[in-house]
Amino acid sequence: MKAYKAPLMLFNQHLETIYPALLRTVPHVPYSRERILTPDDDFLDLDWLQQNSKQVVIISHGLEGNSHRAYVKGMANVFFGAGYDVLAWNYRGCSGEMNRQSRFYHSGATDDLECVVQHAILAGYSTINLIGFSLGGNLTLKYLGERGENIPVQINRAAVFSVPLHLHTSCQRIATSAKGIYAKRFLKTLKQKVAAKFRHQPGTYLQSLGTITNLLEFDDAFTAPLHGFKNAVDYYERCSSLYFLDSIVRPTLIVNAQNDPFLSEQCYPALSNHAFITAEYPQQGGHVGFALFNKNGVYWSELRALQFIQSAT
Repeated sequence: MKAYKAPLMLFNQHLETIYPALLRTVPHVPYSRERILTPDDDFLDLDWLQQNSKQVVIISHGLEGNSHRAYVKGMANVFFGAGYDVLAWNYRGCSGEMNRQSRFYHSGATDDLECVVQHAILAGYSTINLIGFSLGGNLTLKYLGERGENIPVQINRAAVFSVPLHLHTSCQRIATSAKGIYAKRFLKTLKQKVAAKFRHQPGTYLQSLGTITNLLEFDDAFTAPLHGFKNAVDYYERCSSLYFLDSIVRPTLIVNAQNDPFLSEQCYPALSNHAFITAEYPQQGGHVGFALFNKNGVYWSELRALQFIQSAT
């Protein structure tokens, strides 16, 4: 495929990012929901498109996203139309119902992705492909790298888009991008979730909520202690997928637009000598953008993911 080129009306990185997020419409996706239990007595809600295929695509969404975001539904429709079953999973607290445990989801929570993969294996799928966006892309790459040669044999290929490969510097980048508008939007919903979860459990979490003004402070106060990290920096360093790339042994596509307003310079590593990773850094695309204006409404990222995953067959 040719490198992505934005439509003329999306003439800067912010329009490329905001238009798909707020204005894109995707045809109805007739998901069927399934709830599975986790080893720690929590649950994950999975949304399926099934047509008795032996091949499934598992889609991991971004920060504060869910299976009904336009970028997930668009990808799901394209792969379902190509004959695949689709499993779009929702992270803890992202499916419309608060999860049971004190922990939420985070950029390195590969134990939950492992639960989803194992569930797909038990369902009888012989071929499993992984797709991730933003936080979900980081999660996918970390999962692949952590398991290395021990990755399940059913895992075939992976394609990820707009990935904050280095979490700390990307957090710093988003804090200043567009005068912090993106960060404030995420922070608002994250705070609402914390307030909802701990409303009936008064203590330090709720007491510190009002003093938080940026994502790093949020991760320092909530994400890190809730998930066993020393602080935000420790969380970022231990969960950044950049440090797991060398161990990936399945064909993997990474697409990060050079004008992505969320990504730092560290998110564009030179990977030309990696035996399994294809890294593409188009000049345009924004963050989880890659819009195309055509008759069928399919985006460039969806066409690229399908092409890459089908190239294995």
